[in-house]
Amino acid sequence: MASDLSSDRSVFRGVSSSSPIRRRDLVFVVNPRGANGRTGKEWKKLLPYLQSRLGSDCNICESLTSGPSHAIDITREAIREGAEAVIAVGGDGTLHEVVNGFFWDGKPVANWNTEAVHSTALGLIPLGTGSDFARTLGWKNDPREAIDRIARGVRSRIDVGVISREGEGSHYFINVADIHLSAKAGFYASRFKKFGNLCYVIGALQAFIGHHNQDLRIKVNEGEWQTLSQVTALCVGNAKYFGGGMKITPNADPQSGSFEVVILQDFKWYDFILKLHKLYNGTHLSLNNVTSRNANTIEVDEISGSGNIFIQSDGEHLGFLPRKLSILPGAIEMIC
Repeated sequence: MASDLSSDRSVFRGVSSSSPIRRRDLVFVVNPRGANGRTGKEWKKLLPYLQSRLGSDCNICESLTSGPSHAIDITREAIREGAEAVIAVGGDGTLHEVVNGFFWDGKPVANWNTEAVHSTALGLIPLGTGSDFARTLGWKNDPREAIDRIARGVRSRIDVGVISREGEGSHYFINVADIHLSAKAGFYASRFKKFGNLCYVIGALQAFIGHHNQDLRIKVNEGEWQTLSQVTALCVGNAKYFGGGMKITPNADPQSGSFEVVILQDFKWYDFILKLHKLYNGTHLSLNNVTSRNANTIEVDEISGSGNIFIQSDGEHLGFLPRKLSILPGAIEMIC
């Protein structure tokens, strides 16, 4: 849903092909229902400050999402029309959709103006439940500080992960993709977002019911297939955090050109209780049944043939194995 508002200082409008975007247009993609409606309320409170910082120099375009995948469509249209930046306003789910909007049919979305000097940048005002990607960048959950960053307009290239499966379209992620128990926990947690960060605890408890560690096989950097026994979770990090602040891939860096892959094996339910603090502060790599490696590509498949090994990226359920994950170095310019 796009709104058409106006004031003395700036014009607010949605993105549409009938109203071409000028070079200095900033498109703010807002999920008004995010964080149990808190995102929409906080966004309204931010508008006066946003106008005062940006209204004299930029055309501020407000686009409210109306449902799943709407942010993807808004982003693609904005890029094609030449927006200077598309800013995700909300949590990691909104950011995830906006990132996916930078791509179409396996390729970056292109500006219709082939003579454009600048590419469209990605921006972020963290207002959601998790804001895990913002943690990796060391940003406070302060929307005014985020607006100040946007006003400065400093850009830096960041990596993006792409997930593929034969016969299906590509899916992109900016934060962490994960497999098996943690992905199943994320699937259940999505049903309890009204409880805030507590949803991740509820999801984990539900995921443990009937959980069994599984043997998986992986192929790293197009090498040979190898078997991993009794895998509890396999996490592929472009950034460091997931699950509302868990530092699962502590050495990941979205400007490194590679993933950090962290594998938890043969964890029991009591291990999570006893070692939860290590998972949150990123010291779990010292545990005997946790391994870490860097990878540019990793293919993951199950051995049992059950067809029910979950995979998610940036907290969004994608389905089940097999999948191939690859890094796209410096794929997007981000306002940092």
